[in-house]
Amino acid sequence: MTKIRALIVGCGNIAGVFDADRPADALPLTHAGAFSRHGGYDLAACMDPDGERVDAFRKRWNIPTGYASFEELQNCAGRFDVVSICSPTALHASHLRLALTLKPRLVFCEKPVTGTVAETTKWVEEFDKAGVKLAINHTRRWAPDVLLLREQIHTGAWGKIRSATATYSKGVLNNGGHMVDLLIGLLGQLSLLSAGQPLWDFWDDDPTIPAMLQTSSGVPVQLNVSDARDFAFFELQIVSERGVILMENGGFQWRVRKVIDSPQFNGYRSLDAGELIHGEYASAMSRAVENIYNAVLFGETLASTGHGALEAQRLCEQIKSSSLAQFCTDNRSQPSN
Repeated sequence: MTKIRALIVGCGNIAGVFDADRPADALPLTHAGAFSRHGGYDLAACMDPDGERVDAFRKRWNIPTGYASFEELQNCAGRFDVVSICSPTALHASHLRLALTLKPRLVFCEKPVTGTVAETTKWVEEFDKAGVKLAINHTRRWAPDVLLLREQIHTGAWGKIRSATATYSKGVLNNGGHMVDLLIGLLGQLSLLSAGQPLWDFWDDDPTIPAMLQTSSGVPVQLNVSDARDFAFFELQIVSERGVILMENGGFQWRVRKVIDSPQFNGYRSLDAGELIHGEYASAMSRAVENIYNAVLFGETLASTGHGALEAQRLCEQIKSSSLAQFCTDNRSQPSN
């Protein structure tokens, strides 16, 4: 297998820490875990300003070289095929700029790409101009069960879609961006009808906001909120002509209820008790690095790109702007950081 060289920028949770103590045979949830498991990557270097973190990261993932800053990488242009940006969002813009100076073939960036639509647009355009591929980690774009559901919806296997209800927490741009991207992937283009009152449940600059959306064909989509200080919650219900599909626990499980003749009322139709299905979210990161590997070597189309992430971010920014224009935020609750 042809090896491609990878640099990981930022040595935190999604970079590799979430996988640090998981069993060796568990499906990886992080960049380093997925690169290491794939077999086609040479995990050549990592970078983080925290020296102790770099040392621990290198030891865990058998990485030969660690850097404290991009300045130390200034003579490394052309050395890496893939650069993974796993740093905090506030650093993404500068790290995207510096990543381009390394002349990689692809950059794999955590979402949100940047904090604003204007800045994200700038960097998506810069990557296009440079001819460098930009993959964004909207993870469910690679989840097999999500892809199957998308195909079923588009081919009419569930009949007409009647409505969708999604619930999220921890910021309309951060976790909300994941949910909006998921909804766009499944249902197509969405538009904003109205936005509700902001809930400041985690980020001091990114409230969690309810909203009413609709698809291009007029299907209502309700974006509901939970409070990140209570528990993590990311779930979706789609009501269709032929049943109800529920994504539970972030996609680690699904519940499917299909239409049956009512056992209680003659002539009526109802739903069965449902089938609980093990989700395939855990395989999404492995699928992502496989897609990236094939994109770099063979020109395979990326499932999640800067352009797709920009579409979701535009809608999230519209929701935020509409909400903050309507509601006074002086009484915001303290974020739970």
